[in-house]
Amino acid sequence: MNRLLIIIAIISIQACSIGNLPQNLSRSMMNQEDPELVRTAAPAYLLMLDALVATYPDEEAFLIPAAKLYGAYAGVFANDKEQTKRMANRSKSYAQHALCENEEDLCLALDKKIENIKTELTDLDEDELVLVYTYAASWASWIQANSTDWDAIAQLPKVKVLFNWVLKYDPDYDNGTAQIYMGVLESQLPPSLGGRPDLAKAHFDNAIRASDGKNLMAKVLYAQQYARLMFEQELHDRLLNEVLDAEAQAEGLTLLNQLAKQQAKVLLADSEDYFE
Repeated sequence: MNRLLIIIAIISIQACSIGNLPQNLSRSMMNQEDPELVRTAAPAYLLMLDALVATYPDEEAFLIPAAKLYGAYAGVFANDKEQTKRMANRSKSYAQHALCENEEDLCLALDKKIENIKTELTDLDEDELVLVYTYAASWASWIQANSTDWDAIAQLPKVKVLFNWVLKYDPDYDNGTAQIYMGVLESQLPPSLGGRPDLAKAHFDNAIRASDGKNLMAKVLYAQQYARLMFEQELHDRLLNEVLDAEAQAEGLTLLNQLAKQQAKVLLADSEDYFE
């Protein structure tokens, strides 16, 4: 009941202040040291964002945070595959609505060939970074949630085009997270099957540099996606031990870093069995 009252109080704040809520609450969550607290509190925040989007359906200031949080919850806190799919669907829907409301030509090109997408991207500039990046991230999460669907997997090249456009303008975007996405996407296949793990390695290295080593999830996914793919145990264990030894608290990264430490412990515990 107390949580519901808090939500009602938040929603009833004057409109001139309400636009700052999603950004401020997101920042508060990302700086939280207790993942379990975020897991239990996030559903209330999701409902609040749903209410704000329903009230202001075309407002980017609400659509973007809603897409980001639904995508994050789907990837980290969802209880099962079906919930993951539902939340990833909602994330992609919100991100797509924001993109299409502001960049209709690019929105229409997404259903066409890659060259059409590239053409439309040439007309955009850094002012559209948030829109393109958020949609690319939500799209990537949606594909991961539907990884058994080959029609979904076939859309990955288009996602890469969007991320590469973002990185062209800002290689360090979002504390290197755009580089992390590309590192994961480029490490899906070994070289023998046409994969480009060399590109994945470069992206992970760039991600670590971009955050000055503070984004610990970059090292965890570097180990999980690249080191395991290439069967490099020394690199794998070194990266994960660095994560465990590092300070988790960092502006905008604390929650992510705590989750990275949890995942690093699991991967290290399985290291000997995996590489034997």
